[in-house]
Amino acid sequence: MDTIASLFSFITWPVSWVIVQFHKLYGAIFGPDTGWAWGLSIVSLVVLIRICLIPLFVKQIKSTRNMQALQPKMKAIQERYKSDKQRQSEEMMKLYKETGTNPLSSCLPILAQSPFFFALYHVLSGIANGKTIGVINQPLLESAQKAHIVGAPLAAKFMDSASKVEGLGATLTDVRVVTAIMIVLMSASQFFTQRQLMTKNVDLSVKTPFMQQQKMLMYVFPVMFAVMGINFPVGVLVYWLTTNVWTMGQQMYVINQNPTPGSKAQEHYLDRLLKSVALHSEVRGKRRRAVVQAIVAKGPDRNDIERKFVTGLSKQGFVAQADGSVVKSDVAVAEAEGGATPRRQQPKRQTKAQRQAGAVQQEDAAAKTSLSKGPVAAEPSDAVPAETKAAPQDAKPKQEAKPKQGKPTAGQARAKSGQRKGQQRPKHPTKK
Repeated sequence: MDTIASLFSFITWPVSWVIVQFHKLYGAIFGPDTGWAWGLSIVSLVVLIRICLIPLFVKQIKSTRNMQALQPKMKAIQERYKSDKQRQSEEMMKLYKETGTNPLSSCLPILAQSPFFFALYHVLSGIANGKTIGVINQPLLESAQKAHIVGAPLAAKFMDSASKVEGLGATLTDVRVVTAIMIVLMSASQFFTQRQLMTKNVDLSVKTPFMQQQKMLMYVFPVMFAVMGINFPVGVLVYWLTTNVWTMGQQMYVINQNPTPGSKAQEHYLDRLLKSVALHSEVRGKRRRAVVQAIVAKGPDRNDIERKFVTGLSKQGFVAQADGSVVKSDVAVAEAEGGATPRRQQPKRQTKAQRQAGAVQQEDAAAKTSLSKGPVAAEPSDAVPAETKAAPQDAKPKQEAKPKQGKPTAGQARAKSGQRKGQQRPKHPTKK
């Protein structure tokens, strides 16, 4: 570890200078030789570094979004070359190159912090060995050696001997208890941060190398820091624990405010947005309007969560606009309140026995009606048409042929099958 730290000795002077400047500030409040003054100086160093790394963190988010957008294409490549792993990897690399996406971008913040991490380790190791380093002179060195964080010296390690720890003014038990607690907290915060990313902000329906990479980091980093933590000074453990807490809070904010499309975080975010629209009848906030605008612009390419959000707006009586706002819709309100025209229901199909019974009843009713009316009066002679008068007297109407007794007629067959029986409607005169 000392050899690796010496490689970053070029940044030792800036790191030590920043720590000394913060120490002057906190030393005036808590005292120059207290653990509060030196510990808060290290915490402030972390905050300053992470603020400077915000542009890199934004780049990491954009790269992660690009990876999410490429997942359908990556899945197609996997299915096409599932029997040829080498060709599959080549096509993946080609896709990354064409879109300008770096699958290792999630490691960029960690890699960027490495020089500061090892420089701080180099400074604290010099303090433990009684050596001046950077801008830390002899009075500052003696002050740092007197500083204790919860009973553990700033430069003490878990693996130090009892004599070395006693030389720093502490006991081996105090040092090991404090360092063990800090190592556990450091590893747990690292695991929780990566697990939060995997379970809430990633679309788990698509298995890609990016997903495998994130899953590997979720288990590798906590184990790696737990093993390496026993060789870290207490000051370095403070630095790394603060870094993990900052990363966890920063990522939690990003997940809640700018979730990955298709993830559980997006579903929770759109549910909160839908409740806000229902309460205030508008989309409040520039960021939220940008989210609604992006969903409207997708059109038919929306995922299931976004389609559910649009449907929820319709049920509330709103329609999303292209500029990210919402307006009341009378059609949406009518559909939500059940005011739309109900669908026509088909009548229930009757059985054969019911149809036959209905036909008999109709026939009986027709017979009763004809009997109640009586005989129809004859029309006067002058109402007879000329063609009828000119007809010969001996002309007789043709009699209908009687059906044979052996076979039933078509009408009888229909009557037996349950069709309507009785008096039929007369034909129109033009069809005689």
